[in-house]
Amino acid sequence: MIPTKIYSKKSRLKLLIIIVALVIGGATVVYTNLLVAKLSEREQQLIDLYAKGLRYMGNAEIDSDNLVFVQEEIIDANRSVPVILTDEQENVLAYKNLTIPEKISEKRKKALLQREVAKMKTQHKPIVVAYQDDFRNYIFYKDSELLTQLRYYPYVQLTVIACLSLIAYYAFSYSRKAEQNRVWVGLAKETAHQLGTPLSSLMAWYEYLKASPRFENEPIVEELGKDVKRLEIITERFSNIGSVPVLKDEPILRVVENAIGYLRNRVSNKVSIVVESDFPPETTAKVNVPLFEWVIENICKNAVDAMEGKGSITLRLVRAGAKDALALDIQDTGKGIPKTKQEEVFLPGYTTKKRGWGLGLALARRIIENYHQGRLFVKSSEVGKGTTFRLILNR
Repeated sequence: MIPTKIYSKKSRLKLLIIIVALVIGGATVVYTNLLVAKLSEREQQLIDLYAKGLRYMGNAEIDSDNLVFVQEEIIDANRSVPVILTDEQENVLAYKNLTIPEKISEKRKKALLQREVAKMKTQHKPIVVAYQDDFRNYIFYKDSELLTQLRYYPYVQLTVIACLSLIAYYAFSYSRKAEQNRVWVGLAKETAHQLGTPLSSLMAWYEYLKASPRFENEPIVEELGKDVKRLEIITERFSNIGSVPVLKDEPILRVVENAIGYLRNRVSNKVSIVVESDFPPETTAKVNVPLFEWVIENICKNAVDAMEGKGSITLRLVRAGAKDALALDIQDTGKGIPKTKQEEVFLPGYTTKKRGWGLGLALARRIIENYHQGRLFVKSSEVGKGTTFRLILNR
């Protein structure tokens, strides 16, 4: 099984996009982490300088000018890193760059500061400020708001990029599917239009031959009538593509048997086609008969090709689990489909035959899922033994 080039190229393009996105995301995280490391080192140096300033002011007798210099240029220079100064029992002596509500009680304020001390312990080891009088203070600190934001920035950025990428992907997929739908509809309508003229002529010739005494009781005329009727059905199918088909409650077993009845006379007599049902004959499902029969024919024709004109096809109506749904299982004894290809078989253009456009299963899925609001998928398959397609309909 060889997929068409367009889909293999699309897969490679998706892989390339993923790789590029991962490289950009990884580079963003690495670069931001470098900035975080540098900023964190800078804040550590600022706190060390803050501690040295406190130690210097506590240990030396300095004049007022130097005191003002140390206070303004070292102690007050820290305007971003939250710090708390405590005694040896971790009682709060002073704090800086913390947002503490003003109109609260001292008890509440103390509790908030103690909670901040506990948080700071988890981030950084406190700095000890030892004085000459053999007592010491502790400086607790945590990352500044800027450093915290920068630390989480790449993940926020990656999330935004991922969301935008998803939106772009779905917008592109929607526009591509809309374009595909227009192509499908245009092709189907044009095909129906092109069939109309010769079909009208054939119908006239059939009526002429049927009325002529010369061809009375000729089997060939009856077979010609069947083929003309068949062409009418095909034209109706193509006409329904792109428009909203009318779904009616139809006796589903009879619909399946009618579709198979046409095929039985046109495939090899070495192919056995059997229809089974877990439901009574009067069971109905909402279908558009011409389109639904088209789906059955496409799947069964592919099965005949897979069996190379020899084997069996079993169509079985079964319950699908939900009370309002039934399933049609179409099982063949063909070549089977590898697991890696079981979704690709529904792609337009996918084919394993030397001749053919690879549109049969793509059309079948489109008819079932878009027009009948059902599902069509490969239920099971084993290479060398056969495949079962499951088609789920609403009752």
